[in-house]
Amino acid sequence: MAKLTDDLRFRGLIHQVSDESLLDALDAGGLTVYIGFDPSSDSLHMGNLLQLCNLRRLQEAGHRPIVLAGGATGMIGDPGGRREERQLLDREQLAHNLAGITPQLQRFLDFSEDAGTRRAIFVNNADWIARLSFIDFLRDVGKHFSVNQMVSKESVRSRLDRQEQGISFTEFSYMLIQAYDFLHLFDDYGCTLQMGASDQWGNITMGIDLIRRVRAKPAYALTSPLVLKSDGTKFGKSEEGALYLDANLTSPFALYQYFVRLEDEIVGTYLRFFTFLSHDAILELDQQTEQHPQDRAAQRELAREIVELVHGKDERVRVERAVEALYGESISELDAETLLLALDDAPTSTFKRSALDAGEIDIVDVLVQSGLVNSKNIARQTLAQGGVYVNNRRVDADTSVLSPTALIAGRYLLIRRGRRDLHLLDFV
Repeated sequence: MAKLTDDLRFRGLIHQVSDESLLDALDAGGLTVYIGFDPSSDSLHMGNLLQLCNLRRLQEAGHRPIVLAGGATGMIGDPGGRREERQLLDREQLAHNLAGITPQLQRFLDFSEDAGTRRAIFVNNADWIARLSFIDFLRDVGKHFSVNQMVSKESVRSRLDRQEQGISFTEFSYMLIQAYDFLHLFDDYGCTLQMGASDQWGNITMGIDLIRRVRAKPAYALTSPLVLKSDGTKFGKSEEGALYLDANLTSPFALYQYFVRLEDEIVGTYLRFFTFLSHDAILELDQQTEQHPQDRAAQRELAREIVELVHGKDERVRVERAVEALYGESISELDAETLLLALDDAPTSTFKRSALDAGEIDIVDVLVQSGLVNSKNIARQTLAQGGVYVNNRRVDADTSVLSPTALIAGRYLLIRRGRRDLHLLDFV
């Protein structure tokens, strides 16, 4: 079995490290490590998933992970990566967001007693920050850092360069609060390592400095690359097309379809970031992408692994069944929920069930009304050429009306022109 650091290097997960001696400690096991997640939304996203996977890798290698929910820092807002001030959340919205992300944070690690010394810990920094008075914070934390040092951090400097926006004292103080979090976890749990994305480097190193100054002990930082899309933009809640871990915001089917359609140039990176496949398995998929890109073997395996990781095996099986049925005759066997999952973005029209039962729904009319063809003449020609399908079964040229016996889940019919142009009919 590969050493942890060898695995992290293979996967491209070591971006910055505060001290090279940390790498030997990672291979030895026994560290306590934390990553913080602010509740700026009621769901985590794919960028957060990478950090949760990182904690899981360390736990499996013999380390103890701490997951920190930022009930306090979430009220401030991290200025990192932002061009303008965040809108402050009220306490009600913050509580709602915490309720949403807490089960997601706890899903990927082992919190059971069976984990022994590797047992994961869940904390909320509001539990200690809320008890700290402003005067105590200034005296015990603020006095250890110069404004010059804080201004030099990229998250602050980039905002100061935009004079029309600047940065408020509220966001300016964020790095001090995060530094205090590290000190608190160092004191209470013996936590000596903070991890995060590369844009957190400045905040994390502030915690290292604070521990060194007030405890005269070493602490460490390790960051991984930002999760970028193929166009180089960041995966995040504020970015267009964000992928959420909440099934109500991004359905398992939509998640699967996103990764199945992923560009070849980025799929190898994501296989390393988001899966626990062996090195040999990943290298084999790299080779298949290079030699047989049309098969999309790497994309399909990535999609399977991510859906199962985020939503569980049962949901992954259901999504795969829906994908398989989408272009096969087994679509008629799907339940309504799975059918709608598979056709989430398909155009839909509503028709009267009574007209269907009376044999009054003409196929030619439906083809035109659904927009699959532009005229009745084209509809008749398409039928004659065998290019019309209902529930993925080719319609005979002499068939004129739709039949209620073909309804899926007693309510739906899928009509298709060719392979790609489809329309869902809903009979109510």
